[in-house]
Amino acid sequence: MTLKESIHQVLRIQLKFRIDEIQNILDDLHLSGSRDAKSSAGDKHETGVAMAQLEQEKLRYQIYEFQKMEEIAQKINPSNMNSKINLGSLVQTDKGWFYISVGLGSLTFKEQVIFAINPEAPFGKALIGKEKGDSIHFNGVESIILQVL
Repeated sequence: MTLKESIHQVLRIQLKFRIDEIQNILDDLHLSGSRDAKSSAGDKHETGVAMAQLEQEKLRYQIYEFQKMEEIAQKINPSNMNSKINLGSLVQTDKGWFYISVGLGSLTFKEQVIFAINPEAPFGKALIGKEKGDSIHFNGVESIILQVL
């Protein structure tokens, strides 16, 4: 398995973990709300129910966003190699490693930190279309592209 395929696998595992984690919290809230509905009454109860519903909606939205990321990750073929940076590229710069995929943040693989970034994010946009040896200027800092996998 190549480095890029390994990073892609770590990304998919992290996405699934986060979806499952949020779903578990949502399930716990639902169970808690069911118990509270049987034991409370009055205005205090109504406020609590409304707050719980807002929290559940927020969690459902987070699950939805992670599921959209998972759909994008499924479309990436990590065995594809291009000389120009695009969706699915693993990029090493003199400032670090970046996986152009979804905006998940930092991933760790064999003690190496790789930042999973969205190609539509400002730094992702700065990288798209560049090649090994190119430099980019972002937030007043120059970065040199060392390799594109």
